[in-house]
Amino acid sequence: MVNDNSHLRTIVNQDGAAVLDTKLGSISTLNSTGAYVWQGLERGESLETIVANLSRETGEQPEVVRRDVRDFVETLRAQQLLSH
Repeated sequence: MVNDNSHLRTIVNQDGAAVLDTKLGSISTLNSTGAYVWQGLERGESLETIVANLSRETGEQPEVVRRDVRDFVETLRAQQLLSH
């Protein structure tokens, strides 16, 4: 789901991530949950797999996690970090 990301540079640590878009000259910061989702997308995991894993790890209800992950993915698309 991640675009041709040759223009993206990502740094991830325990606090989250920073994504530099060298084409647009912008930096997006992600909290630790956003970084978790981003890394799952980079690995090619489906949204349902990411939701299931995140729900299991956090103890949050899957429907809540699913809504939040979908909202987050839409934000990434709006920032042109993901394809549509």
